[in-house]
Amino acid sequence: MAGLTKTYFQLFSFLIVFLIVPTRLVMALPPAVKAAYWPSWTTTFPPSAIDTSLFTHIYYAFLMPSNVTYTFEIPSSTAHLLSNFTTTLHHKKPLVKTLFSIGGGGADPLVFSRMASEAKTRKAFINSAIEVARKFGFDGMDLDWEFPKNPKDMQDLGILFTEWRQAINYEAKASHRAPLLLTAAVYFSVDFFLDEVYRKYPVSSMNQNLDWVSAMCFDYHGGWDTSKTGAHAVLYDPNSNVSTSYGLRSWIKAGVPRSKLVMGLPLYGRTWQLKDPNSHGIGSAAVAVGPGDNGVLTFVQVEKFNKKNDAKVVHDMETVSTYSYVGSTWIGYDDALSTTLKIGFAQALGIRGYFFWALSFDNEWKISRQASRAWVLGE
Repeated sequence: MAGLTKTYFQLFSFLIVFLIVPTRLVMALPPAVKAAYWPSWTTTFPPSAIDTSLFTHIYYAFLMPSNVTYTFEIPSSTAHLLSNFTTTLHHKKPLVKTLFSIGGGGADPLVFSRMASEAKTRKAFINSAIEVARKFGFDGMDLDWEFPKNPKDMQDLGILFTEWRQAINYEAKASHRAPLLLTAAVYFSVDFFLDEVYRKYPVSSMNQNLDWVSAMCFDYHGGWDTSKTGAHAVLYDPNSNVSTSYGLRSWIKAGVPRSKLVMGLPLYGRTWQLKDPNSHGIGSAAVAVGPGDNGVLTFVQVEKFNKKNDAKVVHDMETVSTYSYVGSTWIGYDDALSTTLKIGFAQALGIRGYFFWALSFDNEWKISRQASRAWVLGE
């Protein structure tokens, strides 16, 4: 109960701070980022189905350079997808900006490590990325390198961003066009304090060269640990620093301007099979992953499961997360309520906006619409 009271007090404090932000500061804020990633492999959710009134930026996920030339070799089928993506979205009202994201969770991080390690391969990669962006009508590019593995990788990443921005500015001047956007999806924290190999992102380069930094504030827990349940995107963790509040503050403390920081939000849940159905809280003993693809259910699947099985839904205010359970099945996720509280926290913190992974996982725009309504700064 003490933890619950503390969390309510924290949220109330954030809301009070938010309400008394001077109007002149609100007016000075940059335009909000309300972004989402569109998985290009989806066959049931075309770009034409996207409600652009809920977003400012949509990412095409993903492209990957050649592991030999480090350039983008686009087959005709992918070229058709890219053209359809940008053409469709640039004709919808209201307009949204489009970026293509490079990498993703399933990409081989060693490809990026090798590419970023030499000036020649960095140049080939950068020039090819800019060429793809212009050819297919994108407004920008996003790097989702998961993750640089050591301090040398981080140093090379900083050099990559510097050279990438220089090339973007040169191309914009030469073509008399607006410079392309450059963003990066990153670990929830500025440093990898949990890993054996400690390393930290090149903040100075990121500040100078990126339009914003997208912290992936999810996957704190998952099927890699089947011994206990875990809310995988908690705002607070009373027992550790593995939380969104800690992660975002670590970026700010490291010097990233709040106006360049974006919070990641999940539109999916992670599932476990409980050891004892009568013990069903966060951190309860588990024996295996639950239903879904490797213990993952999209938000629409979570809601269907809950309704079909009459699952009990719990809003845990100590962590600011949601979970449901029925029998031996346990699902940790975010719904509209926990997402709204996170949006309030992010605005009180003064950061730029938020993004979702992944756009097509929502249930009739339930969470996306609520998040867009709740975010009122920088409109």
